[in-house]
Amino acid sequence: MKKPSRFGAMFFGTRAAFTLALLSTANAAHAELPAPVKAMIDAAIAAGDADKVGTVLELARVTNPQEAEQIDAIAADFRASQAELAKAEAEREKQEIRNAGLFDNWSGEGQIGAFRSTGNSSNVGLTAGLKLQRKGIDWRHKLTALADYQRTNGVTTREQFLLAYEPNYQLSDGLFAYALGQYERDRFQGFSSRVSASGGLGYRVIETEDMELSVKAGPAYRKTSFVGGGSTSSIAALASLDYQWDVTDTVKLTQDASAFIQSGNSTYLSATGIEASLGGGLSARVAYAVEHDTDPPAGAIKTDTLTRFTLIYGF
Repeated sequence: MKKPSRFGAMFFGTRAAFTLALLSTANAAHAELPAPVKAMIDAAIAAGDADKVGTVLELARVTNPQEAEQIDAIAADFRASQAELAKAEAEREKQEIRNAGLFDNWSGEGQIGAFRSTGNSSNVGLTAGLKLQRKGIDWRHKLTALADYQRTNGVTTREQFLLAYEPNYQLSDGLFAYALGQYERDRFQGFSSRVSASGGLGYRVIETEDMELSVKAGPAYRKTSFVGGGSTSSIAALASLDYQWDVTDTVKLTQDASAFIQSGNSTYLSATGIEASLGGGLSARVAYAVEHDTDPPAGAIKTDTLTRFTLIYGF
């Protein structure tokens, strides 16, 4: 094969160098995103909305496929910065909880309304209640108070009170230990007071933004003082279930169930409620409760039902 002349070699060498220069120039041009695209990405990142940032970056990839590597690097940097911010916020919240006073960080709801009952009494009356909850790093505290009262023609026909306090301690993801102290009074069910104490283990089966389900069980002690005089005390077993589902942003479904199982009189309770938000922290709730005693005092029937219509204010 004939070798190229010295001039030809110089020509081909110059051409190769020119081609390499063009490629370098092209690569340099692609090294930066177009200014409008970069401005749009910067604006989305400044807003701090992860969904918007993801949408903008995806559009940038489609319209600028040659800059996919740079776009991926921006996305990685944004995820890293968000993770750091979330970590710092979580640490700030933990520190705030550690420094909180006894009466800080409580949330809850108050309710007032009317009820209709069947069973040991059949009337319409008033109901009022209060629920408080305090969530810490490992501890949670729940306080519940509920009162139903009816007076007709100067005679009290229903008088039912409940007060319960439950602290629980997180042992691991989902698993917790609980304690429960509970006081009840229901003269029309045959007892002037019923005090219950329990402790055991529970598990949070579901805990998401819109659904919570927890179960717990353990031994219990109950002492009942009867209206007609006398009292009994016994060892029992407690099992309970608490369920809450935010069906939509404005509708919530709740289900609470518990069973005190013992020799003699065992108690089973189920309460189902549906709640609709009215705005401004105010909600309307309809709840249906069934309480069944297997061996109630003489003169009382086994099953009571109660339908409550209440207005609730959350705080």
